[in-house]
Amino acid sequence: MGFLDQVFYGNSLKAWMWAGIVALSLITILRVGRDVVASRLLKMAARTGTTVDDHLAAMLKRTRLFFILVISVYAGSLLLDLPRRPTGLIKAVTVLAVGVQVGLWLSSLIGVVVARYVGREIGQGSDAVAASTALNFVGRLLLWAGVLLWSLDNLGLKVGPLIAGLGVGGIAVALAAQNLLGDLFASFSILFDKPFVIGDFISVGDDRGTVERIGLKTTRLKSLSGEQLVISNADLLNSRIRNFKLLEERRVVFTIGVVYQTPYHKVVAIPGMIKEIIDTQPQVRFERAHFSQLADSSLNFEAVYWVKDPDYGRYMDINQAINLAIFKTFEEEGIEFAYPTRTLYVNSRNQTAGTRTPSHRPSNL
Repeated sequence: MGFLDQVFYGNSLKAWMWAGIVALSLITILRVGRDVVASRLLKMAARTGTTVDDHLAAMLKRTRLFFILVISVYAGSLLLDLPRRPTGLIKAVTVLAVGVQVGLWLSSLIGVVVARYVGREIGQGSDAVAASTALNFVGRLLLWAGVLLWSLDNLGLKVGPLIAGLGVGGIAVALAAQNLLGDLFASFSILFDKPFVIGDFISVGDDRGTVERIGLKTTRLKSLSGEQLVISNADLLNSRIRNFKLLEERRVVFTIGVVYQTPYHKVVAIPGMIKEIIDTQPQVRFERAHFSQLADSSLNFEAVYWVKDPDYGRYMDINQAINLAIFKTFEEEGIEFAYPTRTLYVNSRNQTAGTRTPSHRPSNL
């Protein structure tokens, strides 16, 4: 018996040598092949306008060394006659390595697909980053769940009862976490339907603020008073949202009241006075002014105008200028603003004649 024919652990030394040669050769071929192909794809990507070769090169770069080592050792072990336990161990490690590596490749592919889809549907910006984060999270969660089930199935475990158990458990988890799942799906609705995007100024109920971040569960606003408002995404979609980002003009309606003692000719002139005052303001478009109501204690006039600048500070400056001009004009014309008043009529008994005479006593309350 020659030296190479000596038996170690059920295999001749020659068989062990050939197994080692096969494993080392595969390690060298796979490593060099990975690097060479990736390098050529990168050079090709520099000359082409497509991004497919860039993504293929990135996927090859994610081929891990442990995967190459495990595949090479497995290939070499096929030349040997090993006991059942080492064979099972090598198979288990190989299955896990293949599952992890395929998961890494598909994870990279998911990132590419999501980036292309978000870029086409949403574009660029902070909202696109939020959408990519959400979709990548869900896609990769499903991917690794599938990789885990595939690996367990190839290791000889019965995944049917496990899937059934996961289904029942999934229903229980879904019921327990329905608010969380509602917020998660609401975030997708916000990101793709885009009722607002990051940077918009919105109003939700009594809360107002600028959108700072759209997360998987909550959206965060910076309020006018400076604090951060955290609102769940489901609550946002169930509320009436007012988005001021697209506001181009601001419609202003206001009412003023004057006393009933105002002379008729001045009552007739008041709408014209208001129109003249509004017309003198820059970036303002007058719509109408009318004597609108005979109220309990005032003659009411309603006026409408448009501010052509959406800036709220600019609107307040114009509103103040108009109010001051109306106040000054009314003061010069002797027109009194009305305020809530009540007139009391008191009947007093005439002691001498035994008759009643009315007494008129107006009083302001």
